[in-house]
Order: sequence, then C-alpha cells, then structure tokens
Amino acid sequence: MRTPLTIRLFASMPRAGWVALIFFALFAWVWMPIAHLALPPEHALHVSSYWVSLLGKILCYMVVAVAMDLIWGYAGILSLGHGLFFALGGYAFGMYLMRQIGRDGAYGAELPDFMVFLDWKELPWYWWGSDSFLWALFLVVAVPGLLAWVFGFFAFRSRIKGVYFAIITQALTYAAMLLFFRNETGFGGNNGFTDFKRILGYGITTPEMRVVLFGLSAALLVGVLLLGRYLVTSRFGRVLAAIRDAESRVMFIGYNPLHYKLFIWTLSAVLCGLAGALYVPQVGIINPSEMSPANSIEIAVWVAVGGRGTLVGAVLGAGLVNLAKSWFTVSFPEYWPFFLGFLFIAVTLLLPKGVVGLWAQRRSRRTGQDSVSAASAARSPETAVAGQISKSTRGATA
Repeated sequence: MRTPLTIRLFASMPRAGWVALIFFALFAWVWMPIAHLALPPEHALHVSSYWVSLLGKILCYMVVAVAMDLIWGYAGILSLGHGLFFALGGYAFGMYLMRQIGRDGAYGAELPDFMVFLDWKELPWYWWGSDSFLWALFLVVAVPGLLAWVFGFFAFRSRIKGVYFAIITQALTYAAMLLFFRNETGFGGNNGFTDFKRILGYGITTPEMRVVLFGLSAALLVGVLLLGRYLVTSRFGRVLAAIRDAESRVMFIGYNPLHYKLFIWTLSAVLCGLAGALYVPQVGIINPSEMSPANSIEIAVWVAVGGRGTLVGAVLGAGLVNLAKSWFTVSFPEYWPFFLGFLFIAVTLLLPKGVVGLWAQRRSRRTGQDSVSAASAARSPETAVAGQISKSTRGATA
C-alpha cells in the first residue's frame, strides 16, 4: 500500500530537525512580533526596524542558498547565475510596487517616475496587468521558471556540465545585467525601482508590514526546507545523487538525466524568484546590480562555507556570511572583498565540507572514541573484574 504524502513528509525529517523548526517558528511568528510591536523602544528586548529588515533580508538569502544547494550540492551542477533568477523575481514584484505608488510619485502621474523622466507616454506592453497583486505573483514564479526551463533544456540536452555550465550561466546573468542597465528596456535603467509606498493598500514601511514581510520570509524558508528535505530523501533525490556521482551509469541502467536535472534546475530558479519578491519590499530597491556576476559567485560561497549537500549547511552559510558582511560593510567596508576571497580560499583548502562537515567530523571522532572504549571494555572483562578486586583490596587495607 502506498504511504500517504503527509506521513512520508514527517518521516523525511529527523526529530531534531522538527524541534529546530518549531523553535524557529516560535521565534519568527511569536517572539519577533512581540519584541518589535509590543515592547517599547527603550526596552532591552525590543527589536528595532533595522534588525527586522536585516534579518528578513538574510532569511531571503537563506532561501536562495537552499535553492543553490539543491542544484549544486545534490545534483552536482554548479550555477553562477542564480542571482539572475533572484533579481527577476524582485523585478516582477517591483513592477507591482511601482504601480502602487500611483500619483504619490514626484511627478504626480500615473506612470512611474522614471518613465515620466524619460518622456515615456504610456506603459510598455509587458507592464500590462502589473497593478494586479495576483498577476505579480504569477510573474514572480513564471518568469524565472520559464527562463530556467528554456535555458536548462538546451544546456542539459547538449550535456553541458561542469565548468562549462558555470561559465555560460555567468555569461547569461552578465548579459541580463547589461540589458537591464539600458533605459529603453522600461525597467528603470541604472536606478531600477525604488520609493515604494504600499502593498495591497498598506504602508510598506509601517512596523506591522515589516513584521508581516519577516514572517512571510520565515514561512518561505520553512517551506523550502521541508520541500528540499522531502525531495532529497525520496527516490527522486537518490536518482539525483546518482546522476551527480555517475551520470553515465545512471543512463546505462535506463534513466534519462535530462528530466531530473531540468526539474531541480527550474525548481531552484522559482525558489530564487520567490525569495527575490520578498527581498525587494524589505530593502526598498531593486536595480541591475543584483544581477552582477559577483552576487552569483557570493551565493556559491554561502553554500561552500556552510557545507554543500546539506540543507542546514546552506542556511548556516548564508546566515554567517551575510551577518559578517553586514558588520564589515559598516565597520571596514573596503576590506569586505578581501575577507570574502580569504574565506572562500580557506574553506576550499581547510573545510571542503564546510562548517557542517567540520561539526560532523568532530562528532564522528568522538563517537569513534566512545566506540573504541566500549569495545575495549567488552573485549577484556577480566580487566574490569581485576579493577574491582583491586578497589576492594585497597578498601580493606585502609
């Protein structure tokens, strides 16, 4: 009899993972609203708007890291273009946010301010329906997904992989960045979209909206982790790992790697698009710099630092690197690129399995030592008996 989906989903996660998710959910959906909305600013446990937005932004980065880990850690496909899918999701939702400004813009016109400045007379055809929230959500999913599917279909069918695949994904995001820099594309050129006012009629900078966006980011991360865990522990995940380790053998026994790689690649792009849509209203801006090749490389660094091939490693890596980046860009902004480069080299040489791999290594050593001690005791019971006799003798003598 086929096992129900809910039971398979619960069984895919170990007990410790469920406990961690419950604590995280309590923090995100109970503690954070209380600390930000209910506690006064002078209270020691009050969480400021800055930290709510910063943590919400990092949650979006964590979603991108998990998406990257699915395609790199479990499928063995290194992408250096995931920043493009993240930015496309942000632009798709940014179009909706720009339309919500209405006549509150600097020029008091129905058109977005950058279009008035560039002397546009009407909205281009691809802005049709952009004032609809549901249409914006559709674009957030459809645009990165469609681009990823088309690109992946031709790339995987041609069996492009390894460093060649990484290079063409880097070229793709670089070409898109140059395209979006142009004013005539209708996406704001160099400045992109900014000065957002509201979502669904509610002010975008109100404390309540910040908490809602933070909670949605946390919900997306939880959903992505559950989905990722379910996929990698399923039959699909085992085939994916086999393709990563020995694609030719997988083809020899009758599987077609194209469908597996194309599905996980497209899913990864869609998850990045959703993260980008939640990222934009929290930071208040989206511009072509989000598509820069350096951003996509940085995503790979997050996963490498945390440990690719482990979902929790991707989350940890994104959190650690971005918290460090926030501190460096405030205290020593000129040293951040050097630190990031040093971090990548150090992880590559010293921690090939990342932070999670280091923790697992130390744990296995400790478990191994305990096993050796237990085995030694089990192999020589006479030693224990002799010890007891010796203790008894010393006690009698005393």
